[in-house]
Amino acid sequence: MLDVCLLGTGGMMPLPYRWLTSLMTRYNGRSLMIDCGEGTQIAVKERGWSFKPIDIMCFTHYHADHISGLPGILLTMGNAERTEPLTMIGPKGLERVVNALRTIAPELPFEIRYIELTEPEQTIDLYGYRIHAFRVKHNVTCYGYTLEILRQGRFSVESANQHGIPKKYWSVLQKGNVVEEGGERFTPEMVLGPPRKGIKLTYCTDTRPTEAIVEAAKDSDLFICEGMYAEKEKLEKAKQYKHMTFYEAAELARRANVRQLWLTHFSPSLTRAESYMDEVQRIFPNALLGKDGKSVELDFEEE
Repeated sequence: MLDVCLLGTGGMMPLPYRWLTSLMTRYNGRSLMIDCGEGTQIAVKERGWSFKPIDIMCFTHYHADHISGLPGILLTMGNAERTEPLTMIGPKGLERVVNALRTIAPELPFEIRYIELTEPEQTIDLYGYRIHAFRVKHNVTCYGYTLEILRQGRFSVESANQHGIPKKYWSVLQKGNVVEEGGERFTPEMVLGPPRKGIKLTYCTDTRPTEAIVEAAKDSDLFICEGMYAEKEKLEKAKQYKHMTFYEAAELARRANVRQLWLTHFSPSLTRAESYMDEVQRIFPNALLGKDGKSVELDFEEE
């Protein structure tokens, strides 16, 4: 099961009723955060979650509304006596940007490990997450992220017996490990069926619509996408500043065949966002308006 919480849904500046952009997920005791705008610490506390088990932080890009909350979060994690390494993922220049922000958070009791993205697409496996980063189209280098929780095939007792594999090795093979004994080699493929459907979440903000988004989000259980503007007359502004409208996000969701769309990253000028949703849902019926603290538990399909 993957716990998902949209911590903040605002773009550009925080508002009394809308924190800046951030997403947090939890899986198997490991937490991952994408972006951490101003107010993220408060949003995490309001949700009742903890900073200490955050093992991965991903950044879409380095505009202030997506990273300005980082120094405070690092200090809070340090004050929680965290000692385990923290892995950060983001566009090229990540280490330089974080070190600059750490001028006000210079001493931490844990190591920061950096993975800088340099290719149009990169895939990283960490702590049970498969993280697929894909470049989108903003006015600075920016990435979207797909998070997948893979699910291995079902264990087959019949196959294990056919291969003469001792029972003491079954659990080892089921965990994906290879066993070698007495000149024999047993592999997980000998006892596991084909991979089963896992969990897929795609998240992107600050971009114009691109084919890369459609491909990355294909068949996602949840697609969280920016909808900076809802007013039809602001389409040209969206094009100018490399953002999206509600309707463009809905069209991406329709083309990607996702199960559900949450809109996020709203302009500070956007009011009465719910009044635009009827038209959005005519494009993609399972579209919902994101809000701070909106949460869901994504689980594996029953067979």
